[in-house]
Amino acid sequence: MDFSSDTSAPAHPAVIDALARVNSGMEGSYGNDSVTARVRKLLAQTFETDDFDMWMCASGTASNALALALLCPPTGAILCHAEAHIERDERGAPEFFTGGGKLALLKGDAARIDEQALRKALASIQRDFVHETPAHALSLTNLTECGTAYPTEQIKHYAALAHESGLTVHLDGARFGNALASTGASPAQMSWQAGVDILTFGLTKTGAIGCEIILLFGKSRAKFAELQARAKRSGHMPPKMRYLAAQAEAMLTGELWLTLAKTANAQATRLANALSAQPDVSLRYPVDGNEVFIALPDALAEKLQKAGAKFYSWPGDCYRFVCAWSTTEAEIDALVDVVAG
Repeated sequence: MDFSSDTSAPAHPAVIDALARVNSGMEGSYGNDSVTARVRKLLAQTFETDDFDMWMCASGTASNALALALLCPPTGAILCHAEAHIERDERGAPEFFTGGGKLALLKGDAARIDEQALRKALASIQRDFVHETPAHALSLTNLTECGTAYPTEQIKHYAALAHESGLTVHLDGARFGNALASTGASPAQMSWQAGVDILTFGLTKTGAIGCEIILLFGKSRAKFAELQARAKRSGHMPPKMRYLAAQAEAMLTGELWLTLAKTANAQATRLANALSAQPDVSLRYPVDGNEVFIALPDALAEKLQKAGAKFYSWPGDCYRFVCAWSTTEAEIDALVDVVAG
């Protein structure tokens, strides 16, 4: 009954098999290999465009920090939600990689930025005022840190507002597949077609070992050489890139990543329905993906933990349960039996 995190889940067998297949012979280093070339073709199919550049990292923090460093100078700011992962869980990595860029925190229910808060922040930008830290980028997260999803039209609307004010748009897609599975949007619709300039496309939480892909769309491709330089300087230029690429190839082939995201989402919905049917239990946020944020009596939470269930307490007087591609119905049934017993 481990609902601690989707990063606690094993890698999908297809990923392990893919690593074994590429583990022979000599290949070019630093991304100049045949596996990475195949991944680029798969990404072109997945995102319905050839107008992009890509770079692979082993962690979401590295990919977010590298991406944001391309968009924000040391004297600028990045607009994001106060609960965004780049603010709460990345130990100042965006500020470090930008060389001093500031995170400007915005409010909004369920970790989604409120439109009025965004408009106010955009309207207050004074680039010529020496005491100002003007925003250069907007960073959105899908799924959010509360497990909620931004609909594609909202991303498109926010991106348009940001672009009108001279900002570029970053999308933290650590759980991008779960957001797509929830909203029914296509990868293209939720990224470059919605006005996203740079996407950090996560596959780790979906079933890879450690594979995040930075995607630069359209005009942001002009920053690719800088991305490579920053990746090298910060130690995020894997010599044997083919092993990251093998993970991506396995996940992208046959849309396995989306299938696994749909499985995780379905299990989370099942878990949420079972738990919220109990007395004194209520959902804190909508279940738009594979995370369930739920208010439990402390006695019940302690009972579950004593029975071996793993989950986290969460700010806002609730608990977080996360389902992964590998979560089984038997695990959920066992949890429900403890609750009902």
